[in-house]
Amino acid sequence: MKNKEKKKFKLFDSQREGRGVEKTDVYTKTDLKGFFIKYKLYFTRLLSVNLLMVLGNFPLIFAAIAMSTLTRVIYFAPSSPSFPILFGILGQQREPSAFNLMLMGIEGVQYEASAMTTTTYVLFALSALVIFTFGIVNVGTTYILRNMVKGDPVFIFSDFAYAVRRNWKQALPFGILDAILLFLIPFDIVYLLSTPSGIFGGIMLGITVVFALLYFWMRFYIYIQMVTFDLSIKKILKNSLIFALVGFKRNIMATLGIVILVAINLALAIGFYGVLSAAAILFPVVLLFSNGAFMSTYAAYFKIKEIMIDPYEAEKQPDVEDTGLPEAE
Repeated sequence: MKNKEKKKFKLFDSQREGRGVEKTDVYTKTDLKGFFIKYKLYFTRLLSVNLLMVLGNFPLIFAAIAMSTLTRVIYFAPSSPSFPILFGILGQQREPSAFNLMLMGIEGVQYEASAMTTTTYVLFALSALVIFTFGIVNVGTTYILRNMVKGDPVFIFSDFAYAVRRNWKQALPFGILDAILLFLIPFDIVYLLSTPSGIFGGIMLGITVVFALLYFWMRFYIYIQMVTFDLSIKKILKNSLIFALVGFKRNIMATLGIVILVAINLALAIGFYGVLSAAAILFPVVLLFSNGAFMSTYAAYFKIKEIMIDPYEAEKQPDVEDTGLPEAE
């Protein structure tokens, strides 16, 4: 009796044979059903793409360490602002009253806090190097995800290297701008929400939120155009703004899917009193980024194809009558 070979899980083995194409995978419509068919077909590949995103943007690992308690000094502090006053009063009394002692028991409750050290600041500074990797990784993974959405053959590492080699001159400078905007926009929103500034502040907050949503949708289209066409950054941004508006329905659906992914991650973080916190940490490393990017790519590519590719391809097709060839069935 022949020995059966043990099956090994080879996440990055691009040479292994695929499962082939089934009848259920041949679906030409670009609706929600088509999304789930392609998602099921490429799910394991998306795990590899997610790891590529995380490892490619390795400076963010420094930020994760800096935000943990590994490099910080832990101390305890009173949670009530009345504690210093009450403590001073009790210090002046030889025999504190029962009422004051009761207040001290309430107002003297302490919480655990942490203070940053020099190592923490250094790690945060090192994490800023992500601005140089951000665009490069995005352009490489977008090329892979676009090919998945198109149904083309996908080879994770060779496709990534090809896209980076071909587009790094645009991806590097735009990635710096993109990373800075993705930091500043949430920072501005949080600042405006935490700073009461009347009607003017409300108007500024509304403008910032609208700009954040528009830019979030523009990003669905920016890197896809970068790996598909030979266009200037200015033209890509202009087209992306137009697509953010004309692709409203598909953008909304992709945004809803991304929000659900983030909500799942947050639920893992706070659910069951932190029992699932390990799963919450693992979720972005394995699943979150590539799955969200796949949703946005699926929403954006077919709108780009409809407006920028299909009309051009139709113009290139010769008339059947002019060729003298029989019409294809």
